Amino acid sequence: MNMSSQGTLTHNTLKAFFAAIKNLAFCLKNKINGKNMTLYEDLKWRGLIKDVAGDENELKNVLDGKPFSFYWGTDPTADSLHLGHYSSLCMAKRLANAGHHPVLLCGGATGRIGDPRPTAEREIISEEAVTHNIKCIHDQIDRLIEGRAEMVDNYEWTKDYTFLNFLRDIGKYVNVNYMLDKDIIRRRLENGITFAEFAYMLLQGYDFMHLYKEKNCIMQVAGSDQWGNITTGVDLIRKILDKQAYAFTMPLILDSTGKKFGKSEGNALWLNKEKTSPYEIYQYLINSDDSKVLEYLKVFTFLSKQQIEDIYAQQQAAPETRIAQKTLAWEVVKDIHGKQEADNAVSVSQKLFAGDFKGLSVKDIKSGMKSVPSFKIEKEEPLIEVLVNNKIASSKREARDFLKANAISVNGEVVNDENILISKSMAIDEQIIIFRRGKKKYFVAEF
Repeated sequence: MNMSSQGTLTHNTLKAFFAAIKNLAFCLKNKINGKNMTLYEDLKWRGLIKDVAGDENELKNVLDGKPFSFYWGTDPTADSLHLGHYSSLCMAKRLANAGHHPVLLCGGATGRIGDPRPTAEREIISEEAVTHNIKCIHDQIDRLIEGRAEMVDNYEWTKDYTFLNFLRDIGKYVNVNYMLDKDIIRRRLENGITFAEFAYMLLQGYDFMHLYKEKNCIMQVAGSDQWGNITTGVDLIRKILDKQAYAFTMPLILDSTGKKFGKSEGNALWLNKEKTSPYEIYQYLINSDDSKVLEYLKVFTFLSKQQIEDIYAQQQAAPETRIAQKTLAWEVVKDIHGKQEADNAVSVSQKLFAGDFKGLSVKDIKSGMKSVPSFKIEKEEPLIEVLVNNKIASSKREARDFLKANAISVNGEVVNDENILISKSMAIDEQIIIFRRGKKKYFVAEF
């Protein structure tokens, strides 16, 4: 084992030593648990390898070989990652669990420009917002990858790089025809694309080359929409450094309607629980379509092949139990927010289903009842007026019939008195009242 001139272990040697120990522990754990698949075989079984730069057999040998450094990147377009990023974070965690070293890049430089979208130019983010977003995302990644990721910012190695030198050093090696052939660029040409976004792939390609040189980062992993940017980096490393790099993409995860996974009613489901509650993520996942839930279990959980196959067999035998969806939802929330939040999400779900609102927060109730009809109450008024005025009952006669039949409840309590005054003091946290008609028809009143 190499020693420094002072007789102490070097930082890189120590890092490699501990990575090797992690790798050995992972392999022993797999053997104890009866797992026979290598890392590559596990990723293939989960459907996580789509495009490969170069020979896939070589990629297989690298993945299943000695510990190496790899990188995944994201731009700080918001102050939180969202559920759409989660498959990439899971991939980083899988490789880290196998003893490999994750270098996770948050693009302070590329984020100032914006990755080309298929539809339109991105808005420029302010310098202050970029700095704030990077810190928030760093904290998030550090927690999710359990402190094992080395986090870097490409602004550090591009801020002093002059435009002229960048064109000489990098631009000379990338052919415009090559850039025009990339799918995302072709789709934008009809409506136009700025030079800034057109040149984005040069910056990301340079990132890979820089990390290869400075961090011995030999592999990049990303979503399939990043394929053009990834191959640019692989080519630069080959042309300028005369070295071989490895890369592969993960398939784009879609819901059953063909839309990008991780959005609810068009809105992102954030990994920051102040922006999206753990319960909202739980509900989104528990409503996964039967046709997609096996794919999601493979992509978004760390359950073994045997565990997933057992769960799916139970699901097929008794689909009404939704055991696969419940397992998926609990496992993902547990990984993102911890076991306590996952257990709480289950409890909230069960209480809302049973109409028991005691102990629930207004935020959780609103999250669980987004699709429920709602209305405003401006002033105190008798129950029968509230029922009729807000179409809970079509008439006072029908309202009285519902009340006599014990079919109306307020905040989970059956009410028979048509003259009871509905006021803010009755509201949960003085904000909302939940009305239920019959067993399943809910209405939310807000003050």
